[in-house]
Amino acid sequence: MTNSWVNQAIEKIEADFQRSADTHLIKLDTPNLKGIDIYLKDESTHPTGSLKHRLARSLFLYALCNGWIKQGTTVIESSSGSTAVSEAYFARLLGLPFIAVMPSSTAKKKIQQIEFYGGQCHFVDHSSKIYAESERLAKELNGHYMDQFTYAERATDWRGNNNIANSIFNQMEKEQHAIPSWIVMSPGTGGTSATIGRYIRYQRLATQLCVVDPEQSVFFDYFKTGDNKVTCANGSKIEGIGRPRAEPSFIAGVVDEMRKIPDAASVATIHWLENIIGRKTGASTGTNLYGVLQLASEMVAKGETGSIVTLICDSGERYLDTYYDADWIAENIGDLTPYTKALQQFSTTSTLICPSLQR
Repeated sequence: MTNSWVNQAIEKIEADFQRSADTHLIKLDTPNLKGIDIYLKDESTHPTGSLKHRLARSLFLYALCNGWIKQGTTVIESSSGSTAVSEAYFARLLGLPFIAVMPSSTAKKKIQQIEFYGGQCHFVDHSSKIYAESERLAKELNGHYMDQFTYAERATDWRGNNNIANSIFNQMEKEQHAIPSWIVMSPGTGGTSATIGRYIRYQRLATQLCVVDPEQSVFFDYFKTGDNKVTCANGSKIEGIGRPRAEPSFIAGVVDEMRKIPDAASVATIHWLENIIGRKTGASTGTNLYGVLQLASEMVAKGETGSIVTLICDSGERYLDTYYDADWIAENIGDLTPYTKALQQFSTTSTLICPSLQR
């Protein structure tokens, strides 16, 4: 009987996948950037609105096939929002109770979406507390703690099977610079950067992987020092990425270069991007794109040509009361003016000169 339910659950997830088209790869309109093409893979078009839809699907399949989720199992996840939204979607698809353990600062829109899909939100006062509280709830309710921060790097088939890296390279096949010089990604769990980096190596491609980290996150420090015990006291203000500890799913060995991106640069970049593509994106997209623009500027200075690919992680509609609210920005992020001016200059000169954190 248990196997029958699991079989049906897997069939439902696979059918949902079959109904979903791949996400678009958008070529950014940068007419003054000669010889270098920038592409944005738009993960905001998934049914649950973010890159985390792929991860949630993989995590559910992984847990089902491992025998961790059975009929009636309560699923618990620690999340800053987007993964929980996507997992709530799949939990509802399978008729399972779902609880998201998240910081109380999580965007209201994400909370509403989790509840829309029938999930419950359980709040803690700091992002560092989500792990222990999720474990406690899973034990208390005899449920399953999904633990994206441990299993993200192994739940996805990094060799191919239409993973995000496979999709990027397939979509790039007919472009002028079909093999990207760089793919740029920011880490939340580290699972996506692990998938991309492993795929690049497995396929023996010349592409390099640059991982960009926000302020108040330890991935950059871990990459530089190799110390996986490093922590930071404050949580990231760029929702969805950056962690106060080095997560098990972050595989430093597949990363070619890391950069620390100022939060003000991330937020300024999404406002700059809105003027180009006509819609809002989340601040993690700004972190990604600012790293791309740094690399593009450096390629121009070296006389190099090629392409750079990054991701639109989610829609900015989730963040109207934060990253698109001037008062919130002033109080939580600070002055965007230096970065806004630098981005305007980049638009005309292809050179990005701006105060930045260490590389």
